[in-house]
Amino acid sequence: MGLTLSDRHGCVLQSEIRNMSIECRRVGGINLAQGVCDTPVPDVVLQGAAEAISQGVNTYTHYAGLMQLREAISLKQQRFSGLTVDPECEVIVSAGATGALYCAFQALLNPGDEVIVFEPFYGYHISTLQAAEAVPVYLPLNLPDWTFSLHDLERIVTPRTRAIIVNTPANPSGKVFSREELDLVAAFAERYDLFVFTDEIYEHFIYGGHTHCSFAALPGMKERTITISGSSKTFSVTGWRIGYAICDARWARSIGYFNDLVYVCAPAPLQAGVAKGMLELGEEYYRHLAVEYEAKRNRFCEALSRASLSPHIPDGAYYVLADVSALPGSTGKERAMHILKKTGVASVPGGAFYHDERGESLVRFCFAKEDAVLDEACQRLQLLV
Repeated sequence: MGLTLSDRHGCVLQSEIRNMSIECRRVGGINLAQGVCDTPVPDVVLQGAAEAISQGVNTYTHYAGLMQLREAISLKQQRFSGLTVDPECEVIVSAGATGALYCAFQALLNPGDEVIVFEPFYGYHISTLQAAEAVPVYLPLNLPDWTFSLHDLERIVTPRTRAIIVNTPANPSGKVFSREELDLVAAFAERYDLFVFTDEIYEHFIYGGHTHCSFAALPGMKERTITISGSSKTFSVTGWRIGYAICDARWARSIGYFNDLVYVCAPAPLQAGVAKGMLELGEEYYRHLAVEYEAKRNRFCEALSRASLSPHIPDGAYYVLADVSALPGSTGKERAMHILKKTGVASVPGGAFYHDERGESLVRFCFAKEDAVLDEACQRLQLLV
């Protein structure tokens, strides 16, 4: 028979996001492909990590994370969503939000279970589902406002449907699910007895008067919701890998056991740094974050419009999908490479966020950059005109 890769290796091929980052590095360009925050880390977060290192917080933590961080997560959730969470048994700290989601899928999904995913999707959600041998079922959102209906959901549910993923604010579309939409999903999940996995890591990046509603805080939804979030984006510490899952204690223990098996624990002193940030940074910090990034969004979308790359202006997160159908090429990858070669600005082909050809006329840009870098990217994009 000979030596071969496993049957599941295809679900973890290098993502197009990483591919474009490599292409960008090759030409010395500006990387607006990968969602890496280049903005400064709050001093209190850095100080908390440094103090923890000097005080010897350098060994394994409990598999669910440092209690001080779990308590900070619980307090933060109460402050922003009104949801009461027991830090002892309803919070699992993991190696980033993706790590938390992976452990949740492993604990709660069986091979062959179907999971409804709104499209455009974040590719790691799909890869992580497939690593658990679950089956993504795609529900395309309708432009111009990324809408869906109950009929759309009813059309794709089957006896094998086990869960639905809600990413709000969404990567890559920037969609912020309204309370009415979430109520619709909640009634649907209750009717078919589904888990709801929510990715809420961009919860504080909200623009234009929109508000974030945490799904688990909806009436009757806490017991079936696994809330996934983290500090990578809000504190600009993507490399620290501090994420978490919040859920009913019945699910949390098994999620924690998978976390122990795969990661043992997230980095101990970095957990302490994030805890200090959560406890000491008040609501003004998060409000300022939204104002700062809304200004970046506006500036960048105006530059895209001037470059004749029509943006789908996001209501949240820090990405924008732009229409590149007028550029040379027949695929999103060819058009993204054209932008990179002509301007030195890297984006992600829209096909990375769709399971079919719908994304070939789109590319995604990330605007989570310091102002000088973003301004340079805006200037370079005018070379396309």
